[in-house]
Amino acid sequence: AIGKLLELKNRFSGLLTQVTAFMGAEGAAGIESMITKLEQLKGLIDQVHNQIRDPEKTTFVCVCIPEFLSIYETERLVQELSKSEIDTHNVVVNQVLFPDQDAEDLVDWYKDAKTGLPDKAQTLIGKTIARKRMQDRYIQQIFELYEDFHVTLMPLLDNEVRGVASIESFSSLLLHGSDEA
Repeated sequence: AIGKLLELKNRFSGLLTQVTAFMGAEGAAGIESMITKLEQLKGLIDQVHNQIRDPEKTTFVCVCIPEFLSIYETERLVQELSKSEIDTHNVVVNQVLFPDQDAEDLVDWYKDAKTGLPDKAQTLIGKTIARKRMQDRYIQQIFELYEDFHVTLMPLLDNEVRGVASIESFSSLLLHGSDEA
């Protein structure tokens, strides 16, 4: 958009000169100052754009949760970044229930433990297993859709990630896959 404005300035320079003559010295100086600032801004935008497109300097990490809408929006984002020639080859799937187990592991455990549990606990565990099954289906789709990407599963945490200590713990979990968080 700024480039088009500057192109219009060049195209209509004669008209612009006449208009600034009517405005006096202050008006002309104001317009010239504005044009100079636009040219500087365009240079900065071009510099940032080139840096974003350089995979040695910048890569984009997509973050989603294992649900339909989030995966759909992530795919739209990946397509747009690709069109803009912006490197993206990482996907973080956040808020995964028990990322090291599949739903059937929970079902097997639940079969043995169910009889001794109160009805409310059985209902809660049943809903958790249903959610885990749904997440497992979407996680499988993510791995199929992004087979050439580095996909990282992050567990659903007991608390929100807030504050320096919490961010450091989450970072360690993200980078090393440990259970420190």
